[in-house]
Amino acid sequence: MAGEDHGNTHPGTPAQAWARLMEGNRRFVESVASHPNQDAARRSSLAGGQHPFVTIFGCSDSRLAAEIIFDMGLGDAFVVRTAGHVIDNTALGSIEFGEDFLDVPLIVVLGHDSCGAVTATKGSVETGAMPAGHVRGIVELITPSVLAALRIDSASSIDSMVAEHVKQTAARLLEESPIIAEGVASQKTAVVGLTYHLNDGRAELVYSNGPITA
Repeated sequence: MAGEDHGNTHPGTPAQAWARLMEGNRRFVESVASHPNQDAARRSSLAGGQHPFVTIFGCSDSRLAAEIIFDMGLGDAFVVRTAGHVIDNTALGSIEFGEDFLDVPLIVVLGHDSCGAVTATKGSVETGAMPAGHVRGIVELITPSVLAALRIDSASSIDSMVAEHVKQTAARLLEESPIIAEGVASQKTAVVGLTYHLNDGRAELVYSNGPITA
C-alpha cells in the first residue's frame, strides 16, 4: 500500500539501515514496490524535522533516482549527487552534515553501469584530450580511479572502472573526513559502495567498511 512504512522501527544502526535499503531494492527489482512514506501523513510528520536512515552519495544520472530504486519515501534518504559522484568540498560537507547533524547510520556511494563521466574520463586517458569547461574538473577527479582499474586489468571495461571508482570514492570519504572516519571507527556508521545495474535495477555491493551485518 502506498504510504506504508516497511519495518516497525526507524533503522538506528548500520545493519538495520542496510537491511532496510536492500529490502527496498529487492521490491523495486521484483516490481512490487510499495512507495512507502509518500502520503500526506508522512509529509505532515516531517514538518518539524528530519531523521533519514541513509545518506546516498550518487551520480547525477537521471536513471539513478535513489528514492525510486530503493523504494523509499519522504524523510528516508539524505541525497547528495554530482556527475560521476566526484568529491569536492561541498559534496563532502553535505555528507558530513548527514553524519554530524542528522546521525545517519549508513553512507552509500552509488555508481552505475555505463557511467558517462567515467566513459569521458576513459576517453581522456586514452587520447590525452580533455573536455572543455568545468567538465574537465570532473574528469580530473575520476582519472585516478580509471588508472587504478587499468593497473588491475589493462582491458578493463567501463563497468569495471565504475566499480573501481565507487571503491575509490568510498575509501576517500574516510581518508578525507575525520568526522566520517570516527563514525565508522565507533561503529555508529558504515560506509558502503554500490553499483547499480541499469538493465535489472539491482544494486550490487562492491565495498563496505563498518558493521552492516547484524
